[in-house]
Amino acid sequence: MMPANRLNKIVVVAAMLLILAVVNWAIWAKERHLAEGEVVYLELAPVDPRSLMQGDYMALNFEIGNRIRGALHERLDDETQAVDGHVVVRLDDQRIAHFQRLGAGEQALSADEMRLRYRLRNGQVRFATDAFFFQEGHAERYEPARYGLFRVNERGEPLLVALHGPELEPLGEMER
Repeated sequence: MMPANRLNKIVVVAAMLLILAVVNWAIWAKERHLAEGEVVYLELAPVDPRSLMQGDYMALNFEIGNRIRGALHERLDDETQAVDGHVVVRLDDQRIAHFQRLGAGEQALSADEMRLRYRLRNGQVRFATDAFFFQEGHAERYEPARYGLFRVNERGEPLLVALHGPELEPLGEMER
């Protein structure tokens, strides 16, 4: 039989190794998402350019979210709660997403369509994040932002990569 002191050390080391493995797997998954995800642009509407508590950031609200909220409102009655879901978007030649319909998988997609996962939080539709943080003093670089560049994985989960201007020109730091 092993002494309790030694058994405790083994448990602590095993727990640390498990935590390191989970964290490294999560990092690997995000890096893979960034490298292999499909490029999609969502039109955005900046809401609040600055937070004194958090530093410089741009609060984001996406135009397609307004369409989703409208479609959800038509679909729901007073007793039904809206939940997270998927939206089907059509990608134009520049890979800008345009609302087509709500749906998780009931209809086949055409070649120019894609499913995006959205989350409903406090009555607002969110895609990956509701804010874009940037270095203090660089707000003017992001003022012309009109699109968010996302990488979308095979499950339809978007990951915000960068902000782009009206002509899809990158703003701020170099994108991946």
